[in-house]
Amino acid sequence: MVDYLGIVKGIAYNSNYSHKGSKISFKEMFSTSKFYENDASGLEVLKETAVQNLKENANKLGANAVVGIQLDIKPAANSATLFV
Repeated sequence: MVDYLGIVKGIAYNSNYSHKGSKISFKEMFSTSKFYENDASGLEVLKETAVQNLKENANKLGANAVVGIQLDIKPAANSATLFV
């Protein structure tokens, strides 16, 4: 039997410049290579957290599958916060 249980979301956000507990300094924010290195690895962690949150929310609905996932990455206005 197949039931449609509705839309489920998994949201994650990060409001600081850190990755795995190591913050980058203000000076390093302007070092392009260091910034992109931390940004890319931090974004991977955010995406994985969002997917884990999606799984947890689907389980709460009693779902045994999720069909179709869309990841949107959006910065908050006037802030260093990223939402996935």
